[in-house]
Amino acid sequence: MKYMLLMQFSEKTVDFPPVTEWAPEEVQAHIAFMRDTNTKFAETGELVTAEGLAGPDQARIVRAGGGGGAPVVTEGPYPETKEFLAGYWIVDCDSAERAVELAAHVSTAPGPGGKPLNMPIEVRQVMAGPPEEM
Repeated sequence: MKYMLLMQFSEKTVDFPPVTEWAPEEVQAHIAFMRDTNTKFAETGELVTAEGLAGPDQARIVRAGGGGGAPVVTEGPYPETKEFLAGYWIVDCDSAERAVELAAHVSTAPGPGGKPLNMPIEVRQVMAGPPEEM
């Protein structure tokens, strides 16, 4: 079964300064951890894909406008944004329990001083179609 592991950052749940304030070696250690994690997941045959995302200051919110659905774009940054999606993995593993184990590993990514961030990782099954009861 496929699962998406969503790496969420939040001012409320991550008790560390923004990554822009980390020392260069702390950023490098964090990135190395993510690369090593991707390698481990690939070696076990569980990695489908993984991507980091640009910060919310580069986000665009798009809606279909009236009269023909032309795009209406609202550009960031959004000062009210307290949480944002920082990246994701899609993994293919045998069980929900295994997906949770992988997410727990991702959560230990190092932050300032090498301490684990213990950031929340949302685990959601990737659906191949609508639930059978629909």
